[in-house]
Amino acid sequence: MSDPAPRPTQRVRVTASRSAARPARRRRTRVALVEQTGVGELYLQGLLRAQLRLALTVLGAVATVLLGLPVVLALVPAARQVHVGPLPLTWLGLGVLVYPAAVAAAWLYRRSAERHERRFAEFVAGEQPPGEGYARGHDPRDPAR
Repeated sequence: MSDPAPRPTQRVRVTASRSAARPARRRRTRVALVEQTGVGELYLQGLLRAQLRLALTVLGAVATVLLGLPVVLALVPAARQVHVGPLPLTWLGLGVLVYPAAVAAAWLYRRSAERHERRFAEFVAGEQPPGEGYARGHDPRDPAR
């Protein structure tokens, strides 16, 4: 038997590319936030949870330092007798060193809060895939982490 003659293939017209699907996802995330859908609420809860965790961490660190120093001075009486120049260590610790520590804590808090907000904004804008960065709490592009 002889082989049948090859049939000509049909041409297929491509009307839309797959890259058009990406902006639609970005728009859906923004719409979910604006319309306060269940998905948008989850995104906002994630941001609020990250901000609350940060605030409680900074508050705990500051409270530990502010409450820990008087406790140490009360439990170790010899520490009350130590002088640094004309000033007692107690005055130096509670009256002078607390302020630079508070400024440092505020600076770290602001920097971290801005990083959380930047990640959230990038996620909503569609610059990050949903499983990376803000959603997991790790951004490989962020040198601070």
